Amino acid sequence: MQINKFLVSLSCAVMMLNLSGCVGYQLGSMLPDDIRTVCIPTFVNKTDEANIEIETTQAAIREFQKDGSLQVVSCDEADVILDVVLKVYDLEPISYGKDRETTAEEYRVWITASYVLRRRADDTVVSEAPGVRGQSTFEFTGDLSLMKRTALPATARDLAHEIVERIVEAWGPAGSGPRS
Repeated sequence: MQINKFLVSLSCAVMMLNLSGCVGYQLGSMLPDDIRTVCIPTFVNKTDEANIEIETTQAAIREFQKDGSLQVVSCDEADVILDVVLKVYDLEPISYGKDRETTAEEYRVWITASYVLRRRADDTVVSEAPGVRGQSTFEFTGDLSLMKRTALPATARDLAHEIVERIVEAWGPAGSGPRS
């Protein structure tokens, strides 16, 4: 009986310690109250990889819709406009065949982007990041171009997730502006 009381007391103490670490944290979006809608124009592609701007833009729209913190609307209705520039598309070999040490069997794809989130009304910068990266991996099965295209949706989703997370969660207490 004494052991049960001790275990219950110990469990309560551990729970209280865990909860005290959450003081100051908030569930949901940390964006200012006046920012509820976002416009996402087609990303600008400055990489050497053709036509990745459509997939990455669509991934960002889906990620904002999934997150639910900002409603995606047309640019003339939006509180903020998200401008994204795709800067680098990089392919990195990460594992090699046992028999052929110079032939990669698995690759990592990176897309590096920058973004600026501006208020539509006065063009002030709400949030920005010079280097946000998304990545995925794929196994090489013979056609590198096809494999890169196959990996693009996952890489675009990861990039979109990073952008949304930085925008939605990069805020301090209400009204304090972006954290650095």
